[in-house]
Amino acid sequence: MRQLLEAGVHFGHQTRRWNPKMRSYLFGVRNGVHVIDLEQTVPLLHQALVALRDVAAGGGRILFVGTKRQASKPIAETGRRCGQYYVNHRWLGGMLTNWKAISARSRHSPISNRRWPTKPPA
Repeated sequence: MRQLLEAGVHFGHQTRRWNPKMRSYLFGVRNGVHVIDLEQTVPLLHQALVALRDVAAGGGRILFVGTKRQASKPIAETGRRCGQYYVNHRWLGGMLTNWKAISARSRHSPISNRRWPTKPPA
């Protein structure tokens, strides 16, 4: 939990930009920013990591997405290291729901990896 705190993972959005469905996952508000409850985050993050491990162990594909500037490099490094797909720049609408049109329209894959997928990563 200390690493999450040091990384600032507990800082959410400004209070005026929030979804009420997140209420049960919030610890409180500080300086007009929601603070995420890390007591709930840690076990749920562990569940997500176990699920990702199971997908990878079963030969499945994983799509890492992080389009913010500070996430761009770690997302690319993680995707490459795992041999999985990643998007670390602009997310194009339809990349998952309309892959055929998106991939035909683009000269370069918006999803990076060594191979060009014919189907969207699932």
